[in-house]
Amino acid sequence: MTGSVSGSYWKQVLADDMAVPTDRPLGDLTAELTRMLGDPDPVLRDGTAFPTLATWVSRGVYDDLLGGLGDGMAAGLSTGLGETDDDSVFRRSFSALVLGACIARDNQRPLVPGGKILEWGDRLATWLLREEDLRGFVPGKGWAHAVAHGADALGTLACSPHLHTPELTVLLDVVADRLLRPATTSWASGEPDRLALTVVQVLRRDLVPMTVVEPWVNRVAAAATHGPGEDADPYSRSANPEAFLRALYLQLAIGPRPPTVRSDLLLVLVEALRRSNPWTLAPDAH
Repeated sequence: MTGSVSGSYWKQVLADDMAVPTDRPLGDLTAELTRMLGDPDPVLRDGTAFPTLATWVSRGVYDDLLGGLGDGMAAGLSTGLGETDDDSVFRRSFSALVLGACIARDNQRPLVPGGKILEWGDRLATWLLREEDLRGFVPGKGWAHAVAHGADALGTLACSPHLHTPELTVLLDVVADRLLRPATTSWASGEPDRLALTVVQVLRRDLVPMTVVEPWVNRVAAAATHGPGEDADPYSRSANPEAFLRALYLQLAIGPRPPTVRSDLLLVLVEALRRSNPWTLAPDAH
C-alpha cells in the first residue's frame, strides 16, 4: 500500500469515527499503524496512528490480544535507543503512549497477568532512563516529547492494582533518576509538570509513606540547590529538578484529588524550595 493510498485509507477510517475496517485483517491494520507510530509526518503519527490505536484499545478491540499488542509497543521502546536528533525517537515515544493505553485498559478490567504489567513497567522505566533524545516539539515533524510521554505512561502504571508500595516507590526513584541525569538543555515543553503529575498519581494510591517521600524530595532538592564556587553554569544542572519541585508544589496546592500526604508534603516542598532559592524565598531574602 503506497503512502498516498495509505493516507487516504486512514483518513476514511478517521472520518468513520475510527470504526475498525472490515476489508483487511486486524493484524495487518495493526502492523501498519505500528509502523506509522514512527513516521516523521505528524499527521500520520500523532494525528492518525496514535489516536486510532489508543481508541481501539479503549473500545476493547484488542482485549483478547492486549498482551501481544503491549509486547509490540514495549519492543518499540528500544528502536534506535541512544540516538539523538534523528527520527527514531518518534517510534519510541509514541510506543510509550500506546503501551500506556494498554495499561489503562487493564486498569479498567483485568486482561493480562500482573507479571506482564510489571514487565511493561520495567521496560518503560529502563527506556525512560536511557532515552537521550529529549526534544519537545520538532519543527516540521511535531512532538517527540519522550520525557512527557514516558511520564504519562508511568502515571497510568501507578494506577495499576498490580503495583503496591515497593513498586510505587521504584516509580518515584525512576522520576528522581531521570531528573538527576545530566542535561544539556532545560526542559521547556511541560515535562516537569508531566513528571510531577506522575508523582501525584503515585501518591494518590496512599501507599507510600512520608518516611519514604520526604528523603526522596530532599534528594531531588539537593540537585536543585546551587553549591558555592561552581565552575560551570549551575542552572544547567539545577533547572530541571527546580522546575519539577515547583510543578509538584503547584499540583499539590491547587490540583484535584489530593493525596493523604498532601499537607505534610507541602511543608517539605516549601523548605526544599527555600533552600534552592535562598535569594528570593529565604526569610531574610528581602
